[in-house]
Amino acid sequence: MRSSEHNPPRTLRSALLTLICIPTLLAYAPLSDSSLRRIPSGAPDLDAQTGALLAPLLIPRVPGTPGSEAAQRHFAGFFAALPRWRLEWQNSSSRTPATGDALVPFANLVFARDPPWARAGDVGRLTLVAHYDSLYEPEGFVGAVDSAAPCAMLMHVARSIDAALTRKWEAMEADGEAGLGLEEERGVQVVFMDGEEAWHKWSEEDSLYGARAMAESWETELYPAASTYRTRLESIDLFLLLDLLGGPDPTVPSYFPETHWAYRGMAKVEERMRKLGVLTTKPKSGVFLIDGDKEQVQRRAGNVGYVMDDHVPFLRRGVDVLHIIPGPFPPVWHSMRDDGDHLDRDAVDDWARIVAGFTAEWMELDEFMVGEKEERLEIRSREEL
Repeated sequence: MRSSEHNPPRTLRSALLTLICIPTLLAYAPLSDSSLRRIPSGAPDLDAQTGALLAPLLIPRVPGTPGSEAAQRHFAGFFAALPRWRLEWQNSSSRTPATGDALVPFANLVFARDPPWARAGDVGRLTLVAHYDSLYEPEGFVGAVDSAAPCAMLMHVARSIDAALTRKWEAMEADGEAGLGLEEERGVQVVFMDGEEAWHKWSEEDSLYGARAMAESWETELYPAASTYRTRLESIDLFLLLDLLGGPDPTVPSYFPETHWAYRGMAKVEERMRKLGVLTTKPKSGVFLIDGDKEQVQRRAGNVGYVMDDHVPFLRRGVDVLHIIPGPFPPVWHSMRDDGDHLDRDAVDDWARIVAGFTAEWMELDEFMVGEKEERLEIRSREEL
């Protein structure tokens, strides 16, 4: 996420797909106040020193090193406790300016849940993304906001919606609604991307190693001819990328006119959570997500382009992107101060809740969100059966 680039022209086909899909996606209903209140806090597990989700990631995670492998095991172990999520590895290798002729391995981890009756090519997926690699230099760089904390947030999001997804799809099957085409098949996938950082100096070739490999692979991965989507790439309903989150008092603008409606949806979730007293932080501007009209977003995009990050290879192929990254960047960016001690614990938890609320709303889980007490009783009842 280094320089900026102006928006490339979308292909006619991509533009038509956008026009077709937006009315459908805009139709999802807001979560009720009770459901927003039920989005759980992840504060204990998102603590920098002791948190089960975050603390194990606060180590150097340079691709191809033991730290990177430890992060991969952490992700895999966490989702092993959520057995309905399937794991897919998307592997590649590349030379880098820092390693000469030696090939560096890059491993993207994809954890996905689809309706159990649906064929893969018929499911459009909300795609939640953060990169887990850290800088090669300076040696020992941890990268807490960049991007250990966003990865931990996505783990919390997956856990927060897991049971509700099960309830929704079981209810649809019980009511005979599964696979009838009464609504579009909708799934969710969490992508931990490798190789985002440059090894020497940010350039087209020295950056986004994992994202470039995945976008190229998914563009050519064809589904059966009768499928709703032609390729794996086309099945991405929205590419929601988190980066540089977890510092105090962030300001996150809307970067793309095409997905400003989705940005406004997340901003509304944050606004309502603050009014309900669900969130803890008190940012100077009142909110993290500074909502503006579409014309302001178009002017910003025309003047400054967009931040270079893992979404770029997907954006250039016509994928709709919602980029949640502060502007300006946090002051600790790419410094040794980007560590657990400089995280704002409340901001980390609030971001996790906001993204979980947005995801639950997108997946239409309103009537399937229950409180922690009810969920414990439900689990105990199932175990007794």
